[in-house]
Amino acid sequence: MNAHDYIEEVLEKVRTKNRGEDEFIAATTEVLHSLTPVIEKHPKYMEHNILERIIEPDRQIIFSVPWVDDSGKVRVNRGFRVQFSSAIGPYKGGLRYHPSVNLSIIKFLGFEQIFKNSLTGLPIGGGKGGSDFDPKGKSEMEVMRFCQSFMTELYRHIGEDIDVPAGDIGVGGREIGYMYGQYRKIMGSSEPGVLTGKGIVYGGSLGRPEATGFGLVYFVKEILEHRGIKMNGKTAVVSGSGNVALFAIEKLAEFGVKTVACSDSNGYIYDENGVDLEVLRQIKDVERKRISEYPSRTGRGEYREGSRNIWDVKCDIVLPCATQNEINKDEAIKIADNGVILVGEGANMPSTLEAQDVYRERKVLFAPAKAANAGGVAVSALEMSQNSMRMYWEKNEVDNMLKGIMKRIYENASKMAEEYGDKDNLVMGANIAGFVKVADAMVYQGI
Repeated sequence: MNAHDYIEEVLEKVRTKNRGEDEFIAATTEVLHSLTPVIEKHPKYMEHNILERIIEPDRQIIFSVPWVDDSGKVRVNRGFRVQFSSAIGPYKGGLRYHPSVNLSIIKFLGFEQIFKNSLTGLPIGGGKGGSDFDPKGKSEMEVMRFCQSFMTELYRHIGEDIDVPAGDIGVGGREIGYMYGQYRKIMGSSEPGVLTGKGIVYGGSLGRPEATGFGLVYFVKEILEHRGIKMNGKTAVVSGSGNVALFAIEKLAEFGVKTVACSDSNGYIYDENGVDLEVLRQIKDVERKRISEYPSRTGRGEYREGSRNIWDVKCDIVLPCATQNEINKDEAIKIADNGVILVGEGANMPSTLEAQDVYRERKVLFAPAKAANAGGVAVSALEMSQNSMRMYWEKNEVDNMLKGIMKRIYENASKMAEEYGDKDNLVMGANIAGFVKVADAMVYQGI
């Protein structure tokens, strides 16, 4: 059997065994198709049936999460934890609280996490989890009660050397704190390495909140600089207005890039003078309000309904930092028509497979999520190291390590892309670079 037939056979099994899980099927299709040249060159991966093994999670855990709202009514949500691969280290991946969460999304994110974590060069495997609970509009006490109930089941499946969750959409420092407090109460011991994204005062790492957004911009900078393109003076559109988006905007500004638009789930703000980051942070982080407040606070810019309409805005750099599948084929064509130089993914797979095809056809530089947004999990792994050593590193130390990690990820992905015949195809390069390390570990460890 040749590599192409082997991959198609595995993908057919994915489609048959995971019917209706569109996000997971799309993720496996994108990765496995890009692995054709490495499977051809190294038939040992077929002999050990690595692909069929790697697409099947080690464990899929689904559980109920009952909690009591402020009116005394019992509510029930569904919780998930999918542990995908621990070939190179403990399972590692975020927890997402959002109404859209289902098994397909968690499996897609967990599968991507295998290769993203491998790319960091750090000893961490792949996993993901979360719930269809929506923290928006909930009181502090409701969020706390939910987090405590969620951890009352999750604690059975995690540990410093087993599975180390972190935050994601809807799960920030507040939620991590409530979950860690419940974990300590249940276990009766201090194990700070069991969760990352913690507050600094109880084992968190300086530089962790900034890591995904900063890392994204560091990666984008590597791509542009290696092609002789300067960032200074460019304009950007950044979708989302959460942690990743805001820190990406901050780092873009440091490199002389003006962000003219950002969004939330309802719409987007456009400010030709560059969005005021301090005002945005006050609205989002302090007051927890919608970005529609921005024009009245600043006396400039405008708010426009429809978050996906943000791709109408002309700019040089596009950083989708909101959620998966936020750019489809038609929107990618619009982005290319606007003269965008580069699309860099801060969210997890925000560009559909059809959108990615457009980038390639139209020669738009593309920084895929598993490489470009790996900074967050990389610093999470550094947080685990600090917890193990019972010490803290200074913020500049962490940031310098992050820069080095993102530079190595770019170099490895670029090297693999060139070695396998398409030097500008960082999707293929990142997939192969992440895959080879995990696949070799699986071969060495037997079945």
